[in-house]
Amino acid sequence: MKVILLALVCTVQSFTASAQLFSFLQRHTRDQRVLAVTSAPFNIKAAKLNKGKVSRQVMGSNEYSLGLNEYTVMKTAQHQMRFRQYEDASYSFAELARIYIQLNKLSEAKWFFLQSSNLSRQQNNDRLTISNLMELANIKATIGDLALAQQDLDEARTMATGHNWTDDVLAVKRTEENIDRKKLAALKPADSALSKNAQAAL
Repeated sequence: MKVILLALVCTVQSFTASAQLFSFLQRHTRDQRVLAVTSAPFNIKAAKLNKGKVSRQVMGSNEYSLGLNEYTVMKTAQHQMRFRQYEDASYSFAELARIYIQLNKLSEAKWFFLQSSNLSRQQNNDRLTISNLMELANIKATIGDLALAQQDLDEARTMATGHNWTDDVLAVKRTEENIDRKKLAALKPADSALSKNAQAAL
């Protein structure tokens, strides 16, 4: 019985050893085939790609990014006011006002331009005051306060000529021309309505 068991164990071990030998031989022949394929010479030609023109796309600000900018600038302005950094705060208020213009919140923009102007007057920063007055004039003209817009432009022109800043004088002149165009655009529909009424009366 012992002899039969010994013969059976030897037979089983020889099967597993031969299976390992078979897998080794199979892997060896596969490696030789791969080497033969990879060592074969190939004629590879470089592909010519069409170079298309890439144009720059400018993406406008969306409400989400403007909201983030508003939050960031507001926190910065609060920090500057807390530590009495009034000159920096006046610029932050002006930036906040421009963000509110983009969000079409004109009353908030007007308020922040007024705050920026007050701080810039205290700091004798006439350049920023002139810029704020021109922005305020644009907002007031958009709202319909054309007389107040003209007062702001007159004050900005007076400050610019007092310092002999010709670039600011020209900027005030351009702003005034834009406001005059808005006045004409506001008058044209009324004129056309009057002419229609006159034609209907005839």
